[in-house]
Formats: sequence, C-alpha cells, structure tokens
Amino acid sequence: MFNPESLKLYFICGTTTCNGRNLLEVVEKALAGGITLFQFREKGKDALEGKEKEDLAREIQKLCKNYNVPFIVNDDVELAIKLNADGVHVGQEDSDVELIREKMPDAILGLSIGDELEYKSSNLSVVDYIGVGPIFSTISKDDAGKAIGYTGLKQIRELDRSLPIVAIGGISRDKIKPIMDTGIEGVSIISAISYADDIEKEVSLMLKQFN
Repeated sequence: MFNPESLKLYFICGTTTCNGRNLLEVVEKALAGGITLFQFREKGKDALEGKEKEDLAREIQKLCKNYNVPFIVNDDVELAIKLNADGVHVGQEDSDVELIREKMPDAILGLSIGDELEYKSSNLSVVDYIGVGPIFSTISKDDAGKAIGYTGLKQIRELDRSLPIVAIGGISRDKIKPIMDTGIEGVSIISAISYADDIEKEVSLMLKQFN
C-alpha cells in the first residue's frame, strides 16, 4: 500500500552517482539517517548490467527491508518484477505506464514530469506519484531537461492538488523548506546526500527542514 508520506525524503542513487564510494555503505548510512524511500538508479557510463546489477539491487533491497523503507527500481521494469520490488519509477520515454500497471498491479508506480506540457500529455490515472523537475540544474542526471524552478513546480501543483508530487533536480538542504512551501509531498535527492562528507548526519539535518 502506497503511503505518500514516504516521498518526504526520497534518496536516488546508483554506482555512477555515489562519488566512487561503496554504494551499499552509502545507502546504509542514508537509511540510518532517516531517508523515507530509496530508488535504485543504475544508469550512465560504467553502470552495472546483468547479474552484477541484479545482485547489487538484491543487497540494497535487503537493507531497505531492514529499515522498513520502500525500495524502488528506476526504469528497469523486468528487474523490478524479478525482485518483487516495492515499485518502479519511469521517465517519459522509458515505458508505457498502463502496461507497467498491468504487469505490477500492486506496486508503487512513479512517473517523471518535466513541465506543464508533459503533465497534460501524460496518462496519470494509473500512477501513484509524479517526480517533477529538474527544479534546479543538476550534475547527477545527464538526461535531465531544462530547470523549471519554484514557479514551474507551483504551476504543476496548481494543476493537480490530489496526485502526490516529489520534486527533483539540484536540491540541497537549504532548498527543502521553500520547495515544501509549494504544497508538495517531498523532495528527491541524489548528490547532496551521496556526496556528503557525513551522509547520516546530512540526512538527519535535511529531515529537520521539514519541521
């Protein structure tokens, strides 16, 4: 059962976005700090594939279960099904959300939305939440579109008051409060967590921004 509160502090990471660190250690520290949802995003140059990717995903999934945090797979629907993951998140070009919903009727399903135009052209009847952004320019996703800022985020919130929204793209600790002031459910973060000197401490400091 999807709980929109799990979007609050949503950590996304893979081996290509953890600053050369051991991904399992990075994720465990983030979980210990209090992240509310984790997305395994294994993409980019030198990303793991096949059995290596699957084995790592299984290890991270175990960690997430230990902390009772939902484990989401980015884009790779077949891997998500194989692992019986809590959910899957896809982009506009990745997969048809209706087909995914048929394959994963009980899973959490998230869809990336870049702007108002994409929002209006997307089938949102079968998704549980949308990831909106990039809000700011980002180093973590080479396929990210143009930054939409607070204004673009507010526009999408005003278009849809009921569908849970998580913001993504260039979000650091100091930007959490003004983003949450737009009335959305949470923030998704990559490098501000994975590149932090003290990951567990940084996550706990981020959580205080929601108070």
